[in-house]
Amino acid sequence: MIVDAVSVIPEVFGPYVDASILGRAQKAGLLEFRAHDLREWTHDRHRTVDDAPFGGGPGMLMKPAPIFEAVRAVQELGPVPAHVVFFSPCGKPFDQAAAERLSREERLLFVCGRYEGMDERAYSLADEVLSLGDYVLTGGELAALTVTDAAVRLIPGVLGGEGSADEESFSEGLLEFEQYTRPAVFEGMAVPDVLLSGDHGRIKEWRRSSALERTYRWRPDLLETAPLSEKDRDLLADVAAGLEDENPTGPRETCS
Repeated sequence: MIVDAVSVIPEVFGPYVDASILGRAQKAGLLEFRAHDLREWTHDRHRTVDDAPFGGGPGMLMKPAPIFEAVRAVQELGPVPAHVVFFSPCGKPFDQAAAERLSREERLLFVCGRYEGMDERAYSLADEVLSLGDYVLTGGELAALTVTDAAVRLIPGVLGGEGSADEESFSEGLLEFEQYTRPAVFEGMAVPDVLLSGDHGRIKEWRRSSALERTYRWRPDLLETAPLSEKDRDLLADVAAGLEDENPTGPRETCS
């Protein structure tokens, strides 16, 4: 995959995309990340990318002309047309399904907003507008990095092993099951016996039950759309009954 990002602070991308999983993906030829300075497409000596909004109001808006020029110029870099992504509170919520869909694109182009936002006409360039959530960031750079990370790690070979991402949270509409490593007992807290049993059938069933329990406890909204079998529904009934007996006043205060 080729990922392009247009930003007024392109230098922020390098430290993250050159490290860890994304860095290894680039070395393996599975990812090429290219950051571009929006100011390269300005034509005044101050390299101005923003201006006051019509109608007044606080802050400055990003001008449309540099954005239009930048997107058109970056598209020309090829080798295939990029799927252009903008970020906005009006955008579609970004989720795991969107990450999976974007992971199949050959090329992505993120346009990162700043200041009070950008001239509305710039959004006509977008193939897709996304929102990471109901909060405001200083700029779109963190959003672009988040989407890049979530999508690229799903490209076959990036995580190093087939199936590495298959059982993660949201991959099947549920939160991931609880996981443990050595030591088997730490500060009086023991790993569930079933995980030490070597019985793969029981372990698989326990993991499904654990995923259902964590989802029921922390994100019950996901159960409305998750694909559940009759056995899953029976397990959920047991989970609900068990949680009521364990803590009739409400859920635990932490989630890992």
